Amino acid sequence: MATPALEMWGMLPTFFVCWGDPRQIVNDALEEIVTQRLAEIGYDLVELRRGGSRNRPVLDVRIDRRDGAPVTVDDCARASRAIEERLDGGEVIADRYRLEVSSPGVERPLKTAADFRRFAGKPASLLAPALGGRVEVTLVAVEGEPGSEEIVVRTAKGEERRVPLGGVSEARLAFHW
Repeated sequence: MATPALEMWGMLPTFFVCWGDPRQIVNDALEEIVTQRLAEIGYDLVELRRGGSRNRPVLDVRIDRRDGAPVTVDDCARASRAIEERLDGGEVIADRYRLEVSSPGVERPLKTAADFRRFAGKPASLLAPALGGRVEVTLVAVEGEPGSEEIVVRTAKGEERRVPLGGVSEARLAFHW
């Protein structure tokens, strides 16, 4: 007899659990392989998460196109094949892994100065002590030299504030349904 979850959706739900610093979700070797392989075929790694179990890990890879166009299903398939070529063999990850490649989505993470520049004028949710915690702002600009950049944001009250890029713990584009 099938369970209600199987009857309703056709498969059991998948959960991603992360302990520790979310920026250190996967080991450096795995991230380097994925980043390098994506760069070779013209994509950027936006986010890499590891879930599942030790014997059956799940890699959740979020990619972006370098030309700024939306990520398509064909892009995801191409990136998946390229990553699998490097991962098959079990040197960095177990033989029985599952790879999921997708676009970064509407609430895309922002990590680099280039990300903040690209999305100037868009609303974002930032976690930054200089702003008093988590706050929704409009991205205005990035100022300063590499290594000492500041993110210029506009608060809901219309005030412009500057936050050191290194002082932003987490940032994502904000999307309102």
